[in-house]
Amino acid sequence: MTVRAKKHLGQHFLNDESIAQQIADSLTLKGYKTVLEIGPGMGVLTKYLLKKNMTTYVIEIDTESVEYLRSNYLNLAPRIIEKDFLKYDLNQTFKQEPFAIIGNYPYNISSQIVFKTLEMRNQIPELSGMFQKEVAQRICSKEGSKVYGILSVLTQAFYDAEYLFTVPPNVFNPPPKVDSGVLRLIRKENFVLPCDEKLFFRTVKTAFQQRRKTIRNSLKTFNLSDNLKANSIFGKRPEQLSVQEFIQLTQLIEADS
Repeated sequence: MTVRAKKHLGQHFLNDESIAQQIADSLTLKGYKTVLEIGPGMGVLTKYLLKKNMTTYVIEIDTESVEYLRSNYLNLAPRIIEKDFLKYDLNQTFKQEPFAIIGNYPYNISSQIVFKTLEMRNQIPELSGMFQKEVAQRICSKEGSKVYGILSVLTQAFYDAEYLFTVPPNVFNPPPKVDSGVLRLIRKENFVLPCDEKLFFRTVKTAFQQRRKTIRNSLKTFNLSDNLKANSIFGKRPEQLSVQEFIQLTQLIEADS
């Protein structure tokens, strides 16, 4: 039995064993003993994870893939979660314990996977895996880059992001129309921000909604004092601000309220 790739699930099955091995080997295994693979399909990556000194869980929404995994990976069967990753309460399985995330992520939900990881950052010390190349580059990009944005700043506030390597379309079935990129996120040792974290998220998201405008103009809805807006940081555009400057900006806004 083989599993048919389903377009509505964004499935592109990797069929290059050496790349699967490289992705599995990108995990550092530091600070956790459990890993969750998202969208394992027919288990090309799973089989390399199962060889490692850790406990592997998989989460899969496609019933055909689940059936395949249960038939071909008998020792994995009790740890197959047949759920939608974005909707599932992961603590039903992980009970507040730390775990890493890995996968050849469906492109249509890859950014949402990162946002859910950020929400659960207290429990997720590491994320590794394959994204659309453009998304992987955006997550890892620095200020001044055209692709630097909300995803870059919010991710890099809590994780060190590293772009590992590029994967061409021809190693997938069916081949996607774009290149893929593998990255690794390792949570910072001190990942608690020295500012109001909710305000930080709101500031970053609001600023980038009008990325061509200066911070002074893009944050108009915050009703900040003229005195505060005289600060030179408000004359910059969001893409010019480093993660550290966004933290400083949040601290300034906090002090102004």
